[in-house]
Amino acid sequence: MPSRQFKARAHEALDNKLLRRSFRGAMDFLQAKRAAQFPDAAELEALRLLGEQIRQRCLSKLPELLEKLEARLTANGVKVHWAETPEEANTIIQGLIAARKGTLALKGKSMVSEETELNHHLEAHGIVAIESDMGEYIVQLAGEKPSHIVMPAIHKTKVQIARLFHERLPDTPYTEDVDELIHIGRHAIRDLYVQADVGISGVNFAVAETGTLCLVENEGNGRMCTTVPDMHIAITGIEKVVEHLSDIPPLYSLLPRSATGQPVTTYFNMISSPRRPGELDGPREVHLVLLDNGRSQAYADAQLRKTLQCIRCGACMNHCPVYARVGGHAYGTTYPGPIGSIISPHLLGLENTKDLPTASSLCGACGEVCPVKIPIPEMLMRLREEAARNPEQTVAHALRGQGAAHNPTISLAWRIWRFVHAGALRYRAYSWLATRFRRLAPKQQLGWTIHRIPLTPAPKSLHDLMRERGTPGR
Repeated sequence: MPSRQFKARAHEALDNKLLRRSFRGAMDFLQAKRAAQFPDAAELEALRLLGEQIRQRCLSKLPELLEKLEARLTANGVKVHWAETPEEANTIIQGLIAARKGTLALKGKSMVSEETELNHHLEAHGIVAIESDMGEYIVQLAGEKPSHIVMPAIHKTKVQIARLFHERLPDTPYTEDVDELIHIGRHAIRDLYVQADVGISGVNFAVAETGTLCLVENEGNGRMCTTVPDMHIAITGIEKVVEHLSDIPPLYSLLPRSATGQPVTTYFNMISSPRRPGELDGPREVHLVLLDNGRSQAYADAQLRKTLQCIRCGACMNHCPVYARVGGHAYGTTYPGPIGSIISPHLLGLENTKDLPTASSLCGACGEVCPVKIPIPEMLMRLREEAARNPEQTVAHALRGQGAAHNPTISLAWRIWRFVHAGALRYRAYSWLATRFRRLAPKQQLGWTIHRIPLTPAPKSLHDLMRERGTPGR
């Protein structure tokens, strides 16, 4: 479980000067582009508030909306499948492709399929899955994972991509011209759309009112994946459902501006059914796989439910000082950065992700830029508490892996601290002893002294100094 090695991976990333320089430049660029899209602070705040209200309203009705979505999609001719785990989702999709004796699947961008590691599952069953999003295609060709949820190859330079294409794509000349590199990548994929047995995509919003799957994209590959092959399989998390079609415009207005600093994306796809009689294109079969994978755990807790408001824009990553320095691969999870630190514990369990909620300075930038006002710092503090909680303690909604960071010695130390500071006499006695025997303070103080000098009590307490000045404290 790579997420368990976060600290080691973070140290490796910090030692990589090229990576740090690339991420710093990219994050500064994206921050500036986002700021330029929201010149009116009042308009931004009003839109964020509206986005938050829409997401919270839809989540409050989630079970009802999911049933309504299934009913509408089924009436439209779309087949709906439910998966509790990644393994179930992969098995469903592999079964659908196998039923058609398919051997090639072309994929549009889908973070949920990364979450389930669908490509590896299909490959193990003799099905080739090719990513058609340019960033995803680059990291797939390199045998890597995305390092950002919107810009998966943001960690790579044009020199690295040029070398990759030259070495991995037959008869490809070496070039560092960015436009030419994009042309090379698109040319390598173009003919596969017609050859593919199945097109696979993600879903940005699923509208319960009309049974419509909405896809946001820039390259047109999503439209090709969902139109050219005879079968289209969409996969998404259960939290992506919205109630009304009218809920989409505010969220769509927030998404590209927060993600890449664009006023709108190049393509906005709306899919409500397979090809109908008389229509000249489109898939003959459409399937939707709805995945839980720990989302119900977050949903059951009133505070942690806010995690599911996320519209996957990545703005929190772009503004996070930790992510900007270590990059996405250090986290070892599908969703890195601040949003990954609060959603990954539900997907993978706190036993595998206990260090991620501490990978934050709690500066609050992530919460300030979130387009749907997820209080990410508040979520991080709550998850830190759950990770340190006694695993034997009974709570209303226990998280998987509760107590993964629990340390009996540290817990005892805090209980003693609370006992001493809760009583005036005990506190004064402690202050007197601490100032008189200050030189006995330990030189090694757990994690504090890794980068700081040891904490040593002052020669005199504040009360002593006040008394000397003739103003005794209470």
